[in-house]
Amino acid sequence: MNVSQVPQQQDSSAADALSLEAGPGAVNLYADGACKGNPGPGGWGALLQHGPNERELFGGEALTTNNRMELRAVIEGLQALKRPCQVNVFTDSQYVQKGMSEWIVGWKARGWKTADRKPVKNEDLWRELEAAAERHQVSWNWVKGHAGHPGNERADALANRGIDASY
Repeated sequence: MNVSQVPQQQDSSAADALSLEAGPGAVNLYADGACKGNPGPGGWGALLQHGPNERELFGGEALTTNNRMELRAVIEGLQALKRPCQVNVFTDSQYVQKGMSEWIVGWKARGWKTADRKPVKNEDLWRELEAAAERHQVSWNWVKGHAGHPGNERADALANRGIDASY
């Protein structure tokens, strides 16, 4: 499997002002992944907001899965923060939200196995996400996808740009 990754990009002129060194108040991170075919070309998008400032990130891979892109979106968003922050993660992926708020403790206790003793899928990205999250105070929030939530809709558009850039 040959996988190429498109480097992350930023599109917001406010990104320089934000520099992602958030002061008082939480950073809101809206993250989404998308795939054309599953597996197939995929993209991820992350929108970071702190007060009036925001930053958009996106990227993609030529051959991936939707769940991998959902995870990558949050990882990239958290890694973009230059110092520890309070972060409200908003995702339309119950896989990501429940994985980090409910399932990961059991997976680790069982040596990265599921409750029925199968290997955890995407263990590499779960480990990377856990490492990215541990320096922050993170709340994991699920939002319904494609339901008009402005932050989620923007993250979805960024993820689709990531798909387009992956070709």
